[in-house]
Amino acid sequence: MKSKSILKKIRSIGPAALVTAAFIGPGTITTCSIAGAKFGYALLWGLLFSIIATVVLQEMSARLGIVARKGLGEALREQARNPITKFITAFLVLSAILIGNAAYETGNILGGALGLETISGISSISITDSFKINIWGPLIGLSAFILMIIGSYKSIERMLIILVILMSLAFITTSIVIMPVWKEIFKGIFVPSVPKGSVLTIVALIGTTVVPYNLFLHSSAVQEKWKDKSGLNEARTDIFVSIIIGGLISMSIVVTSAVAFWGSNHEIKGAGDLAIQLEPLLGNWAKIFLAFGLFAAGISSAVTAPLAAAYATSGILGWKKNLKDKKFKLVWIFILLIGIIFSAFGFKPIQAIVFAQITNGILLPIIAIYLLWVMNSKKILGDFKNNLISNIIGFAVVIVAVGLGVRSILSVLGLI
Repeated sequence: MKSKSILKKIRSIGPAALVTAAFIGPGTITTCSIAGAKFGYALLWGLLFSIIATVVLQEMSARLGIVARKGLGEALREQARNPITKFITAFLVLSAILIGNAAYETGNILGGALGLETISGISSISITDSFKINIWGPLIGLSAFILMIIGSYKSIERMLIILVILMSLAFITTSIVIMPVWKEIFKGIFVPSVPKGSVLTIVALIGTTVVPYNLFLHSSAVQEKWKDKSGLNEARTDIFVSIIIGGLISMSIVVTSAVAFWGSNHEIKGAGDLAIQLEPLLGNWAKIFLAFGLFAAGISSAVTAPLAAAYATSGILGWKKNLKDKKFKLVWIFILLIGIIFSAFGFKPIQAIVFAQITNGILLPIIAIYLLWVMNSKKILGDFKNNLISNIIGFAVVIVAVGLGVRSILSVLGLI
């Protein structure tokens, strides 16, 4: 009986794996690497907070989808009844989701390509002396396209679970092999500290984990997996397990980077530095582990970012949320195509990431507040609306999200 119960819990893993695959991308790898290189284990508590916040918000999103049978986009459209409010809401969400996801998609594809470059040693093909095309970027994009054009949610879900497992093996194993100081790790997790110059890095760690578009993705995805309220407990198990795995991966990257770089004054300019600099510590294992991690992070996020954009757009505009629907396909193809084009011509993801930070900073507090508004609606959720504890935690997350948004904008503007 016990083994059957465990198997049932394992089978419940699904939609939240999409969330994990989405937030564990090249941007997370780079941010966590910088955190470890500059501040060692001191900022691990920021990731702990991020994991808790993600679990809380994604549980609300899943509950909305399972109980009310609505995606967050649909709920926003229904709640914003005033024409002006409805227009502003749609404009903000669509601008941030579509343009922001296109920017993230470029980084996702380039991150996956970096993993293949590390393995193959080949990065691009020269068309002329001054013009080169990245061969791996389009290949990553084409792989994501094939996964999505199949049109089966379950096939995509299984593939993403495999990729998340690959990331777990790559980063967690690496962090164990390099023999970190466990006492310092636990201190960093449970004893919050803010070293000089670390505020923006803490904000970045939270921002790269608590991703706004995941709320749209999850509330729609759970409806494919569970058809009624009886699936709520399984959905919560799914969230807890998947997000914890994602959090462990993020923490492992910080630990790996801390062991490799902390105190050396080495500047991390991208995830590729981590793979190169760990070779003296792990030999050939470093290249294999980190290359697979980069590839898995890139391709999994390359699938989920366009999907999230399509779910959000369809919900806001009242379109069908179906992988086979033409309008739905047009949205994710548009996002994916932009990522392929920019990655093929060797554009650096730095500018795209900066723009994505702006949209993330503006969108996260708005979406979190909207989510709480919806989750307290007796009409929509009945007895499944938020209780006091959920609201307290939720509003605490909103306060941090507002701070995150303000600091992100001020940082980009060069005011802090």
